[in-house]
Amino acid sequence: MPGKNEFTALVLEESDGKVTSSLQTLSDDSLPDGDVTIDVAYSTLNYKDGMILAGLGNLVKSYPHVPGIDLVGTVSECRSLEFKPGDQVILTGWRVGEIRWGGYATRVRALSEWLVRVPDGLTLRRAMALGTAGLTAMMSVMVLEEHGLEPNGEVLVTGAAGGVGSVAVALLAALGHRVAASTGRAETHGYLKDLGAATIIERSELETPPKGPLGSERWAGAIDNVGGSTLATVLGTLNRGGSCAAVGLVAGPRLETTVIPFLLRGVNLLGIDSGHCPIDRRRQAWRRLAAEMPMDKLDAMTSEAPLSALAELGGKILQGQVRGRTVIDVRA
Repeated sequence: MPGKNEFTALVLEESDGKVTSSLQTLSDDSLPDGDVTIDVAYSTLNYKDGMILAGLGNLVKSYPHVPGIDLVGTVSECRSLEFKPGDQVILTGWRVGEIRWGGYATRVRALSEWLVRVPDGLTLRRAMALGTAGLTAMMSVMVLEEHGLEPNGEVLVTGAAGGVGSVAVALLAALGHRVAASTGRAETHGYLKDLGAATIIERSELETPPKGPLGSERWAGAIDNVGGSTLATVLGTLNRGGSCAAVGLVAGPRLETTVIPFLLRGVNLLGIDSGHCPIDRRRQAWRRLAAEMPMDKLDAMTSEAPLSALAELGGKILQGQVRGRTVIDVRA
């Protein structure tokens, strides 16, 4: 067990281009600078975490490194007037876990302007069941609403069995939308129906764009986790004036399409950046998540694992083998 001024962390080290991980006991002196010290309760697993654990994408600039792009915990020390010891806070984004040590540790140090108080009605565990995925899903819903989305049509969610997709399906259904969930995993159909999906769309249906610049109008709005040809198909099949929130690039970063959907149907492609979202927008999104996310559905999509399981889970999420949300109990 670590001592009073020590903490446990999953540490990544790099040698000859290969990244390895190990659980280590570190001194508080090794923590980065910051005005808030947090005793971490939970982190979570995102696709980006899988990339970092595998040493992909050149996301980490120096080693040794503590990954984990999300965390929730209790303030133990604070030099800011914004928080005090005992406050429960959420930290997501700001490249924490990438260029700065992250949440796969029992203690972190951060900047107060990055933190959001855990809103009323949300436990620490559920906050991390949501994490970056939940924040991204809520921001997507918010921007679609701001561009006219109402619960009177069909809303498509691609990559629906993943973290962002699972939260988006449950959230949209709870808000009264008719949700079409797209997935390439047949074993998740029942899971997605339980989350509130009214229709299941096979991934293959969206992988080939329409023969012409436009397909038949179908979607009142969409949240796309896939990118690539799938996003091109979605843009060509949105209803007139419809919008798509783009949140992922599992199928690749390239988008080959035309301007025709924008010119002839007035559709909108809306980018979602949850990493550097302004703090007031974050607070609004977290308040709405606490109030509007169906917690029984959140619990049903969530599993839990210790720090020691991350080496295996990181590989699985990159291979599309992780369903829903995985909370990491850093104290286990």
